[in-house]
Amino acid sequence: TRTVAEQKKADLPTTAKAYLLVSAALHEGFIASWEEKYRSEKIRPETVINADLDPAWQPFLQTPPFPEYTSGHSTISAASAEVLTGIFGDQVAFTDSTEHKYGHGVRTFSSFREAALECSISRVYGGIHYRSGCEEGQKAGARIGQFVLDRTQK
Repeated sequence: TRTVAEQKKADLPTTAKAYLLVSAALHEGFIASWEEKYRSEKIRPETVINADLDPAWQPFLQTPPFPEYTSGHSTISAASAEVLTGIFGDQVAFTDSTEHKYGHGVRTFSSFREAALECSISRVYGGIHYRSGCEEGQKAGARIGQFVLDRTQK
């Protein structure tokens, strides 16, 4: 939100609106994802792989201590992407350098939705989610983001 608000030289009301609505989408996204996690209680890939394929296998990312489905990252990034698209438009290119100071790369995206998709699939590549948990999280997040926009736009 900050990166694009600065890049677009958004005025104070637009910037405040973006922060407020993205925060609302994040809030609702976390609630929806965690409600589903504890309704479904789907086990993580590490548990299945260790039990059935390779007891020594470890994912690239540390497995969180809560159920897999749906992916929280997928849900909240899609929700945020929908809100930011609604405020700033589609196909807004931006560069994310927030993790650069921690030794991670700088990433450039052609849209908010592209960034959300990359965030989502990273959870599969990291070994902590199934594709279905990420895809369903993205779908839910997009609906949540649109819900926030629908309820707040004049």
